[in-house]
Amino acid sequence: MTRGPAAIALVTARAARDLDEDLPPLFAALTRAGASVRVVDWDDAETEWSNFDLALLRSTWDYSMRLPEFLAWVEHASAATHLVNPPAMVRWNTDKHYLGELMRAHVRTVPTSFVEPGDDAAKAMNEFLVLQAATDIVVKPAVSSGSRDSQRYGRRELAAATQHVERLLAAERSVVLQPYLDRVDADGETALIYFGGTFSHAIRKGPLLRRGEGPTADLFAAEQIAPRIPRADELRTGARAVSASCCCGVPPSRRAARIRRILPAAIRPPVCRAGRVRRHCGVWEQRWRCGCTSIRSISSAASAVNCR
Repeated sequence: MTRGPAAIALVTARAARDLDEDLPPLFAALTRAGASVRVVDWDDAETEWSNFDLALLRSTWDYSMRLPEFLAWVEHASAATHLVNPPAMVRWNTDKHYLGELMRAHVRTVPTSFVEPGDDAAKAMNEFLVLQAATDIVVKPAVSSGSRDSQRYGRRELAAATQHVERLLAAERSVVLQPYLDRVDADGETALIYFGGTFSHAIRKGPLLRRGEGPTADLFAAEQIAPRIPRADELRTGARAVSASCCCGVPPSRRAARIRRILPAAIRPPVCRAGRVRRHCGVWEQRWRCGCTSIRSISSAASAVNCR
């Protein structure tokens, strides 16, 4: 029996369709390779996901604002088709508490403290500042994307930073406190891209949080992206992060083998191009928009996992 073309869903969100600059070239590349491709909103109630061989999370960038609904959809879609990445990885990586797990696994990360609803914001902030000597600090929600609701503060802006924490806690949102790594302003951050657990290539992301600027009001903060050759220590840290992430119980090698069986032989993973890579809710750090499915952000300044 002759198998028809692979049916692939590139999953996005209504608000992101016109912002995902990588959707058109990815769509074209898959089509040229012989696949039957559709761009589908993740919350489209009319979509029958079992009609697809593969659903690739591309630009579901509103997930952090609708997390319970999004995770319910992930379970539904993964029961009907092969979802990239798998539900366990998606759940784990949508909440920045995974940084605590990476720290406990001895993966080098940006020092991170969490403030939970019900905690005293002022006390938590003071305790954090005692531990961290950084000139600037970052306040962000534990569940967030696109740098929304994230802001950089100087140590003299303690009152404003504390008020930011209080606002998030009042909305029942867990809060992440981190020192701002000054060298990011000059060096940027390095994103390491993996296919099936194997390193493919890297990109540089310019600084996003600037002193004196409030959080973005857009779906995601504008980014400056360029190719980068990672250092050996960055690759080692990335490998440790990938290994630690397998606590989700989804071995990368198995995911890769499954995808190879589904896709036509002519299809190859798309290569990021400077100027076309933007922010992405992929799901493996689901933060880069480059057609890739396995990504971890590593701070080039400190060789530390620093996923925004």
